[in-house]
Amino acid sequence: MQYKLKNLWAATALAGCLASAPAYAQDDTIKVGILHSLSGTMAISETTLKDVMLMLIEEQNAKGGVLGKQLEPVVVDPASDWPRFAELSRELIAGQGVDVVFGCWTSVSRKSVLPVFEELNSILFYPVQYEGQESQRNVFYTGAAPNQQAIPAVDYLSDVEGVERWVLAGTDYVYPRTTNLILEQYLKDAGVAEEDIMINYTPFGHSDWQTIVSEIKEFGSQGKKTAVVSTINGDANVPFYKELGNQGITATDIPVVAFSVGEEELAGLDTAPLEGHLAAWNYFMSVDTEENDAFVEKWLEFTGDENEVTNDPMEAHYIGFNMWVKAVEEAGTTDPDTVIDTLPGTEAPNLTGGMSVMLPNHHITKPVLIGEILDDGQFEVVEETDDLIPGDAWSDFLPESATLVADWVELDCGNFNTETETCGGSAE
Repeated sequence: MQYKLKNLWAATALAGCLASAPAYAQDDTIKVGILHSLSGTMAISETTLKDVMLMLIEEQNAKGGVLGKQLEPVVVDPASDWPRFAELSRELIAGQGVDVVFGCWTSVSRKSVLPVFEELNSILFYPVQYEGQESQRNVFYTGAAPNQQAIPAVDYLSDVEGVERWVLAGTDYVYPRTTNLILEQYLKDAGVAEEDIMINYTPFGHSDWQTIVSEIKEFGSQGKKTAVVSTINGDANVPFYKELGNQGITATDIPVVAFSVGEEELAGLDTAPLEGHLAAWNYFMSVDTEENDAFVEKWLEFTGDENEVTNDPMEAHYIGFNMWVKAVEEAGTTDPDTVIDTLPGTEAPNLTGGMSVMLPNHHITKPVLIGEILDDGQFEVVEETDDLIPGDAWSDFLPESATLVADWVELDCGNFNTETETCGGSAE
């Protein structure tokens, strides 16, 4: 897809995967790293996040930049290769001298870069829903924790849809496995029998769904209302949803609620057979607010394509970028220690019309929305929380984390044990 990227700097290559602005005199700009896969299995989701960061940087520069300096984007392509994320984060920080990085999608990519950001003491804004069970001093989590997405989605299916049998289907890596551990325990605590829970994992890029969908169909034919809770990630979603349609599974029969399928992923599908299936996010393009209308209008103008869509992780970058700008301007410096200390308590508007706050645990407050897929690839919001929900770094539903809290302001700890009153370490 060709984008009309107006007024952007010409890209130059470094090591075959790094692009930046033309040469500037030293210290003339503030460098912003963008670490998203532009190729490989995750490009279907991450390319848009690179583009929205370029849009946000362009807009901020039009306002005068930050601290009187223009922002200079430095774009890399880790190509859906998890070790490459770590290599390129080191290049961004130590080699290119960026002051902040916005990036990663999968938890395995985030996990791979954590030691680099800790060692080099830089800042990462991570914009995607994830499994929790983490709070690292150098990371700010602007996507949803499980209590801001997975738990409310299960509650909706149980309370509103009357679901009694559960298929937990995910891609085989840390986010789906940990999220499903939490959900499995949450369901059992609510009285769901073990035989009413089916768990399945598939590799990244999995394409042959016929057997698995047949098993789901059989599991759902036992006389109890059944739903699929999907943590399938990346381009595997396309053949998964196609196979649901091929086997005649509708939302009335076995509803699917997805945590990694938004407007961008639906753009590659025939959505008519998927009408009525669900997604749980904290933002949808269809949200009717002045803030969102303005954001969508800017995005369509920026891309030059009236058919382009927005999605939840784009909003997370919007929130995180504005929080970073606000914190840097308040601190009067891009020094990482000072900015890290300034960010907790920082507020920025979200696109549903509220103000999100960065919490001491480096997570933010977010609304929770459940949306039904429409035949045009958009979502109709069918459920929304009244208030913004604080992100919980450590799940209350797993014994090993029930006693843990994260607080980088008062406790200076990412995993403080409230029973022993000790800090277990900097990250996990």
